[in-house]
Amino acid sequence: MGNTDTFVITSHFPCSAHDLYTWHSRAGALERLIPPWEKTSVISRQGGIAPGGRVEMQMHLGPIPYRWIAHHVEDNPGLMFRDIQKQGPFSSWSHSHIFTDSAGGALLEDRIEFSLPAHNFLPGFLKRRVQQILQKVFRYRHATLREDILLHQSCSRTPLRILVTGASGVLGRALVPFLTTGGHRVWTLVRRRPDPEKLEIQWDPMAGTLDARALPELDAVIHLAGEYIGLNRWTAEKMQRVIDSRTLGTSLLARTIAAMPVPPRVFLSASAVGFYGDSPKHGLDEETAAGEDFISDVCRLWEKAAAPAEAAGIRTVLMRIGVVLTPKGGALQQLLRTAPCGFFRRFGHGRQVVSWIGIDDTISAMLHCLTCSDLRGPVNIASPAPVTNTELMQTLSTVLHRPLLPPLPAQVLRTIYGQMASEILLSGCDVSTAKLTASGFCFRHSTLAGLLRRQLSRE
Repeated sequence: MGNTDTFVITSHFPCSAHDLYTWHSRAGALERLIPPWEKTSVISRQGGIAPGGRVEMQMHLGPIPYRWIAHHVEDNPGLMFRDIQKQGPFSSWSHSHIFTDSAGGALLEDRIEFSLPAHNFLPGFLKRRVQQILQKVFRYRHATLREDILLHQSCSRTPLRILVTGASGVLGRALVPFLTTGGHRVWTLVRRRPDPEKLEIQWDPMAGTLDARALPELDAVIHLAGEYIGLNRWTAEKMQRVIDSRTLGTSLLARTIAAMPVPPRVFLSASAVGFYGDSPKHGLDEETAAGEDFISDVCRLWEKAAAPAEAAGIRTVLMRIGVVLTPKGGALQQLLRTAPCGFFRRFGHGRQVVSWIGIDDTISAMLHCLTCSDLRGPVNIASPAPVTNTELMQTLSTVLHRPLLPPLPAQVLRTIYGQMASEILLSGCDVSTAKLTASGFCFRHSTLAGLLRRQLSRE
C-alpha cells in the first residue's frame, strides 16, 4: 500500500495552453474556481503562481472551520505550475496544473498527490470519499472555466478598463474575479480608506463626494452599490436608506463620469425586476410601466438617477435583474437555512412568479451588455424560464432530497415581516428576456433544476 493517493482529471478547452495558463495566473482565478456549495473564502494572497506565492483560505470540514495555507513551489510559464499544502487537513498535498496544446484547443490536467493522517491505516472507503469529493470539485471547476473562456472569447478579446461599485456585495464578489480572469483591469469604489495597490478609490455616495481626478481613463462603469433590502421588517428609516443609497449614489456616479474629459463608453446601472411590481401578467417587457408599490418606486427613481450619463452620450444600460440564486447569499441562502428539516411547500398561495437567474448567468449578462453596442436602456436580466413559488420549493425539495413542510400562510408572513412580506415574499412578476436573447446572449442554465444541481453539488 502506497503512502499517497493520486487524483487526476483532464479536460479539453477551446483555447491554447498559453491562454489556459494565463487565465490561471490572473487575479481572481482562485475565487472564480471555488465551488459555490463550499464555505470557502480567500483570506490573503501574496505573490502570484510563481514560486514564493502564498494563499491563505478559510475552509470548512462539515461545520468545523479550518485554515488552509498553500505555497506555490514550481512554475513553467505556459506549461504548468504547482502548489503544495503548508497547513491544512492533509499530511501532504501537491497539486500540479499541466497545460498542453492539442488538436482544436488545449488540455488541462489537474494532478493531485495527497495523503491523509495515518494514511496507510485508514479504511479504503475514506480515501475513496476524498476522491469523490475531488471529482465533484474539479468537474465544477473545469465546467466553469470552459464556460468563462467561451464567453470571454465571444464578448471581448480586448482588455478593458472597468470601474465597479458594490464590489463587496454578493454580485460584486462574483463579478470582479470574472472580469479580471478575462484580462480586464478593474478599479473599485469603496467607502473605507482605499488601498491603491488594489486599485481602490474612495467615495461617499451619501455625502455626495467622489473625486473625479482620482478616476483613471475608463472604458466602462458597472454600478451595483445600494443598501441591501433585506428580509426583515422594513422601518421608515430603512426604506429611506434603500431609496437614498440608490438614487444618491447613482446620480453622483452618473454626473461624475459624464463630466470626465474622456467619458467611458458604457454605463451599466443596476435595477431590478421589482420595477414591475406584483403583476399577474406574463412576459412583461421593458416597455411595461412601473408598478405601484414601494419596490417599484425605488427602481423607477434608481433608473431615473442614471439620466446624466445617458444625456452625456454614454451608452447606458439599466439592468433590471431578477432574483439572483446562489448559495453564497440572497434568497437561495435564506431558503437553504431550513434545508436540514425540509422546505416550506409554498409562501402564501404559491402562485407568485419568481423571475430567477443564476449568479453566473447574471455576471455573464453584464459582460454581454457591456460589450454589445446594440443594447441600451432597460434590459431584463432573468431566466427565460420563470417558475412559481410552489415550483421553486418543489424543485429545491427534489434536488436536495428533502421533505416538503406545510405551507407558510400569507397572514403569518405579513404579521412577522409586514410590508416586506407583501412586496418580496408574496409578490412576483413574469418578465420577458426577449431583448437580451435577441442581442445574442446565451444562458448557461436553461432550467432551475439544472442550476440548483450545479450550485449545490447534486449533478
